[in-house]
Amino acid sequence: MFNDIGPLELVTLVVLAVLVFGPDKLPKMIQDVTRTIRKIREFSESAKQDIREELGPEFKDFEFEDLNPKTFIRKQLDNDELGLKEIRNGFDLKKEMAEVTDAVHGRESESSASSSSANGSAGGTVDMTKKRENLEADERPPFDADAT
Repeated sequence: MFNDIGPLELVTLVVLAVLVFGPDKLPKMIQDVTRTIRKIREFSESAKQDIREELGPEFKDFEFEDLNPKTFIRKQLDNDELGLKEIRNGFDLKKEMAEVTDAVHGRESESSASSSSANGSAGGTVDMTKKRENLEADERPPFDADAT
């Protein structure tokens, strides 16, 4: 519950509690707080048990922690009914990026080279390189919208 409180902060809280409540009332205050926390936990557990009983035997494995959106999504994504693991494992980002880079630089990637040689047509690739045309001395180059 208090995982992020350091030792110096804990000492500061104890000193503040002694100053505010005094050494005679502090033990009774600690008892009252622990009793209240215990009652709240008992009330919470009895409410959970009542809800489970009302839901019936169909929801015997229902966990209230699943109502947290992060937990629910994580549990659903780990469930392999949708085949998400196969999709995730079948996607190779490095291979896809290499193919895009090869297409931009006008080279033929390994996968497209094997597919074009299997199809027998190497003319189906698109040349994405910018080729410089020979211009006359007073002629302006054409406007390139992608360069601006």
